[in-house]
Amino acid sequence: MGGAILNVFTVVLGSLIGLLVGNRLSKRIQESVLMGLGLTTLVIGFSNAMTSGNVIIPLISVIAGVIIGELLNIEGSLERFGGWLRDRFAKGGETDDKAADRARFINGFVTASLIFCVGPLTLVGSIQDGMGLPGGFQQIAIKSALDFFAAMAFATTLGMGVLFSAVTVLLFQSSLSIIGMVAGSIMTQPMINEMTAVGGILILGIALLLLDVKKVRVANFLPALFIAPLIVAVATALGIPIYPL
Repeated sequence: MGGAILNVFTVVLGSLIGLLVGNRLSKRIQESVLMGLGLTTLVIGFSNAMTSGNVIIPLISVIAGVIIGELLNIEGSLERFGGWLRDRFAKGGETDDKAADRARFINGFVTASLIFCVGPLTLVGSIQDGMGLPGGFQQIAIKSALDFFAAMAFATTLGMGVLFSAVTVLLFQSSLSIIGMVAGSIMTQPMINEMTAVGGILILGIALLLLDVKKVRVANFLPALFIAPLIVAVATALGIPIYPL
């Protein structure tokens, strides 16, 4: 749990600094910063996606996961939660256009929440932190440092919603830590690798969103993160070879 609290602190601090700096940057500079974040996110996504030992596993996981996510409308729920946070705690708008301010808040909240929650350091680090392994907290500490600068950049361009993504970080990482306490010891390296690969694919979806290429409902793909290690576990239990010799 200590890792989640540290991460929340760095996200909040980075967001506050970004909000102070953002008002002093021109719209052109803000757009360029967003493009830089999108390109960097694209590279990270490709790197993580390549950790899979068998591309069929992430393929099945993503297809099955997004079907579940679309049926549950996870993205819609996350957007409604962001809208509730905005209406409850951040009623003051940045402009006179309340609808535009609300949409910007929700976009910043959802985008930052996903960026901070689907990377391998989040998934593996939080689970290992819950297991009480020293490496887990170290990974979250590294992630927290990275998230500090990411939150600063995102808040500069996406506004107040990025600050409130700290709520999602706390809930998600705490849940993963609890999973680590309960079942983390059964997570094998192949299971972690496939989960990381699926996370990379989701990060690619976020990159497309940041680069304004395609509006991907990334949150609806989240169930895939848990389907991938489950496939590995079931295949291993049944003695089904899943990796090429």
